[in-house]
Order: sequence, then structure tokens, then C-alpha cells
Amino acid sequence: MSPTIRRATVDDAATLSSLAGATFVEAFGHLYPPEDLQAFLDDAYAEAKQAVILGHPDYAVWFLEADGRAVGHCAAGPCGLPHVDVQPGDGELKRLYVLREFQNGGWGSKLFETAEAWLLEDGPRTLWIGVWSENPGAQRFYARYGFTKVGTYDFPVGRVIDLEFILRRPALA
Repeated sequence: MSPTIRRATVDDAATLSSLAGATFVEAFGHLYPPEDLQAFLDDAYAEAKQAVILGHPDYAVWFLEADGRAVGHCAAGPCGLPHVDVQPGDGELKRLYVLREFQNGGWGSKLFETAEAWLLEDGPRTLWIGVWSENPGAQRFYARYGFTKVGTYDFPVGRVIDLEFILRRPALA
């Protein structure tokens, strides 16, 4: 059965919490001391936080599902990145993760395009993304969609501070 994409609801908070943690660990878990990783996961992906996001009208989350199991997700909403040029009304792709076994099938692109369409429902606007400085694959992926690096910021995972790139795509007419 081919994977499908569906918008998540508040009832999906536990699933989102679990999947967000699993995909982060799969992608980046090896980079951090266990106690720092666990502290980050417990905070960033807590079920209660996911329920707030899922219930907020300015945010949206989608699942990639295969055989009834969530295997990827993306989240979008108002831009919260620390850049001087961020304006009210700008949108941000907050997260985009797909479990390794479902990567390289175009599903990351489909998730991104779903979030992009939602972000642009009310017309053109500037879009933003934060991406780890040491993830050239993600940087190339977003460059294909017209995003360019315009800044950096620190992203804490416990006591470890990662350098993140801020990517922006101006509003397309």
C-alpha cells in the first residue's frame, strides 16, 4: 500500500510526540550525550506541547502514513525564527522528518509541498526554514524550492549548542 498524507488532529498528540522523538533520534541522536538528548526530547516533543500545536488554528501538522502507521511528519505555522527581517504574516516550515526506511521515495517533497500549499493558501508570503548547518542534504533540498541562507542562530539540545542556518524564500508573485 502506498503511503498517504493526512492532516493531524489534537487526537494525534501522542502519535506526533512519539514520531517526532523517533525521527529526531534517528537523524541526530548520535550527536548528543544521552542526558542532553533525553532532556530535549522530553521538552520539545512532550505530548502536551504537541496537543497545543495541533489545536492551534495558526499551525498545521501532517502525517505520512503507511499501512496505518505514521512514518513521517511536517509542521508549519507563523515564523518564529530569530531574524531581523521576519515580518508578521511570514510562514515557517517548522519540521519535516521521514523515517529512514521511507526516505528517497519523494515523500519528503510531497510533505513539503503539502505544507507549502497550506502556508500559501491566503496568497504569496515570505517563507522561512531553520536547518542544521551540518545537514547539506536538507540545504540542497530546500535550495531546489528557492530557499537561500540569510542568517544563523543557536539551537540548544541540552547543553549542546548547534549552529542552525536560517533559510528564506521571498514571497512569489
